[in-house]
Amino acid sequence: MMKKFLAAALVASMSISLVACGGAAGSAPAADAPAADAPAAAEEAPKAEEAAPAEEAPAADAADAAADTAADSGAKHYKFGYTCMDGTNPFFVTIQDEMKSLIEAKGDELVITDPGNDVTKQISQVEDMLTQNLDGLFMNPADAEGILPALDAAKAAGVPMVGFDTEVADLSYLVSYTGSDNYNAGKVCGEDLVKKCPDGGDILVLDSPTMQSVTDRTNGFLEAIEGHGFNVVGQQDAKGNLEVAMGIAEDLLQAHPDVVAIFGGNDPTALGCLAAANAAGIKNCKIYGVDGSPDIKAELASGDSLIEGTGAQSPKSIADKAVEIMYDYMEGKTVDDRYPVETFLITADNVADYGTDGWQ
Repeated sequence: MMKKFLAAALVASMSISLVACGGAAGSAPAADAPAADAPAAAEEAPKAEEAAPAEEAPAADAADAAADTAADSGAKHYKFGYTCMDGTNPFFVTIQDEMKSLIEAKGDELVITDPGNDVTKQISQVEDMLTQNLDGLFMNPADAEGILPALDAAKAAGVPMVGFDTEVADLSYLVSYTGSDNYNAGKVCGEDLVKKCPDGGDILVLDSPTMQSVTDRTNGFLEAIEGHGFNVVGQQDAKGNLEVAMGIAEDLLQAHPDVVAIFGGNDPTALGCLAAANAAGIKNCKIYGVDGSPDIKAELASGDSLIEGTGAQSPKSIADKAVEIMYDYMEGKTVDDRYPVETFLITADNVADYGTDGWQ
C-alpha cells in the first residue's frame, strides 16, 4: 500500500508540473500580410481644434480601437484554425502558445481546439471550425488514418492545411508539413542504450500505434538496438499519457522485474514508467523518453534518476516554422512539401547545456 501511495503522490506531482510547463511565447519575425485594395473613399477627419478632448481609454477599448484602425487600413487579416492530438501535453501547449503569439502579433486570429486524443471528436471540431470561414488550418492528427474525413472536409471547403509534428496518412492533403525527425529521436536513444548495455538484455517498449510520430520514434529505437542482444518482453500502447503509462508499466514490471531498459514513446510515457519503477523498487533500469521536456531534463540533472536520456526536439522551432510556412503560402510564395526539424539526445552528461526551466 505504501508503494501505491508513493506512486500516486509522484504521479500527482508530475502531472501538476507537466500541465504547468509551457514555453514562453516567441517573437520570431514573420512576413507582413499582403495588402488588399484600399477603400475608394474615406470621410474627412475632424479638424484638431474641433475635436473634443477625450479621457484616456481603458486597455480593452484601446485594443478595440487598434483593431478598428487596422481593419480600416485595408490590410488583409486571417483567421486560422488549430488542432492537435492532446492540448494538455506540455509539448503541444508550447506549440500552441508560440503560434498564438506569432499570429496575434500580426493582428490575426487563431481558433484553438483540443480533442483529447479522440479522433472522432477531432473530426467534429475541425468540421465546426470550417464553418467559421477559416483561411487556413494547422493540423496535428490524433490518428493518422482516422483523421482523413476531416481532411476531406477541409479540402472540400478550400482551406489549406499545414501539418505539424505528426504526419497524416496522406500528405497530399497538406500544402506542407514540418516536424521533428522522429525516427532519429528514437534512434539516438537506441544507440545510447547499445553503448551502455553492450551485453543486451530484456526491455519494455511503451508506444502509441495510432500516433505516427511515436511509431516513427519506436521504429528508430528498435532498429538501433537490432542485433545487439536485446529482447522486447513487453510492448503496449500507453497513448502518450503519464497515468496510462504508469498503470501499464506497473503490470509489466511485476512480470519482468529484471528488464535493463524501458523505452517510452514520449516524455510523459517515460515519466509514468519512472513512477512505476520507483514504486516497485527497481534500481537498475535505464528509462528513455522523447521530447526533451523540462521535467525529464530535471530528472537527468538530479543525478539519481532512472531516466537515462531523451530524444529531444524543439516545439518552439516547430511552431515558428509552421507559422512561417502558412504565411508564405498565404502570400503566394512557393513552399516545400516538408521541413524537418533537428532532433538530438539529451543525457545527464549534456543536460546543463539546455537548462531545466523550459523547452529548447
